[in-house]
Amino acid sequence: MSVHAAETVDETQIVAEAEQALKDIATVKAEIANVIFGQERVVENAIVSILSGGHALLVGVPGLAKTKLVDTLGTVLGLDSGRVQFTPDLMPADILGSEVLDEDEHGKRQFRFVKGPVFTQLLMADEINRASPRTQSALLQSMQEYHVTVAGRHYDLPAPFHVLATQNPLEQEGTYPLPEAQLDRFLMQIDISYPELEAEKRILLDTTGIDAAVARPVIGAARLQDLQRLVRRMPVPESVVAAILALVRSARPGTGIETTDKNVAWGPGPRASQSLMLCARARALYDGRFAPSVDDVRALAEPILKHRMALTFAARAEGMDVGTVIAGLVDAME
Repeated sequence: MSVHAAETVDETQIVAEAEQALKDIATVKAEIANVIFGQERVVENAIVSILSGGHALLVGVPGLAKTKLVDTLGTVLGLDSGRVQFTPDLMPADILGSEVLDEDEHGKRQFRFVKGPVFTQLLMADEINRASPRTQSALLQSMQEYHVTVAGRHYDLPAPFHVLATQNPLEQEGTYPLPEAQLDRFLMQIDISYPELEAEKRILLDTTGIDAAVARPVIGAARLQDLQRLVRRMPVPESVVAAILALVRSARPGTGIETTDKNVAWGPGPRASQSLMLCARARALYDGRFAPSVDDVRALAEPILKHRMALTFAARAEGMDVGTVIAGLVDAME
């Protein structure tokens, strides 16, 4: 079997590291399950995006435990976490930080940089589409470059650094939708739906009493970085590489796919292929496997491609959505 890997590695060493990683990830999953009921797919995609070293956009109506999920992830993964509530009057300096003028006991004045809430390892950007484009771009730039620039000076962000942003799909009045080019900064778009009946029943019983479950730390930032490096070193079968390329290219208009040419205005770029490659590896590890399969590509297609595509006006007028188009492309995979 032909494989692609970021570097030549000792297979025995990778297997040993992967076995320990599987144990750590299983413990993480079990701890999160004590606090977050149901929503297994959402939890899986959130952890996969972090294991892949990326950022995620959580889309769902209010009251679906988006904030609780981020808080729980921060605790269980042993990360410093913070939260910013985005509002129309929020300024870039409110996120990045600013310089203040200090005066010492000798009367000497100098500027001192006061770090903003972005200087954390896991940042929840709540209702990111409520902030102005200027403020959104300040956060998105730091997500891409992992540092901020204030008054001409660079300040590195902590490592690891992840942003989990939320968006409410219902209330669009007074919002500033993220431009498509900036949505591409997010590794995944994770849609959160209402819980199943049994999960909602457990929520009622377990969260309205005196003693609510509280998450505990399982791993730390250093161990998370080890896992992220392991993900990048995992071998990927040639069949998975071929499936990724075929799927992403089939989602672009002008490549001879009739449904795509008819319905898709513009499709995903190479960053989507990179995201699928990383997340397929991370999902395999999350699922207790040492190598990804084509099934991982199928499962990750929608969260990775959905925010990187746009439909034509005619397709939208007919009531089509991007998820339906992606599902058709996945069904067409060999």
